[in-house]
Amino acid sequence: MTTIDLTGLARKNSGSTRLGGYLARPSGDGPWPGVVVIHEAFGLNDVVRRQAGRLAEAGYLALAVDLFSAGGVRKCLVSTMRSLWKGEGKPFADIESAREWLISSDDCTGNVGVIGFCMGGSFALATANSGFDASSVNYGFLPRDLDAALAGACPIVASYGGRDLPLRGVPAKLERALTEAGIPHDVKQYQSAGHSFLNDAETGPKPVRVIMRVAGMGPQPGAAADAWQRIEAFFGEHLR
Repeated sequence: MTTIDLTGLARKNSGSTRLGGYLARPSGDGPWPGVVVIHEAFGLNDVVRRQAGRLAEAGYLALAVDLFSAGGVRKCLVSTMRSLWKGEGKPFADIESAREWLISSDDCTGNVGVIGFCMGGSFALATANSGFDASSVNYGFLPRDLDAALAGACPIVASYGGRDLPLRGVPAKLERALTEAGIPHDVKQYQSAGHSFLNDAETGPKPVRVIMRVAGMGPQPGAAADAWQRIEAFFGEHLR
């Protein structure tokens, strides 16, 4: 995995004053389709890097963008979430910078998808109409104006956990909206899974991990295996 400096693009796009990312390359010779990977609220940690690595193993040039580059989780989380709910701001410019970097790379075919988890899943949905060719939304909240967010959106594959109580009604609502908008999609809810079920290890500070465990949040290998299979098949259809 290679460290990437996206600061120049971010400044051009009115994004963060400092922006970095981690690039996972497939083996062999490219070019390959690209995927922008957007991390959860705990930042670009080892779990996210392994998720990017998994996409690289599947044949995608995966760029995990660090939305907290300018100051870490403590300084950036609140402002990033505010931008998410407003639907505008530096995080959106940073995601666009990562997309532009992939498109300009000789190793990329020019087809670029986006995938996000938790907070990143919300961004993956909110940016589905921003030039991406496919989006993978994983336990992301819906934007305030869902219909506007889906106007001109790319194909979307979405995965949610049935034990994720705050998001329990989201899959059905998203399914209806995507159907009405005529957007190709694959939405599935895993009844035995909770939030963050696609992670392969617990994340966050130790006290938070205890709370997450009690709440049924965290890794769920069975649901994760099926979700990854769907994601890779969906990206294979729309990015290759």
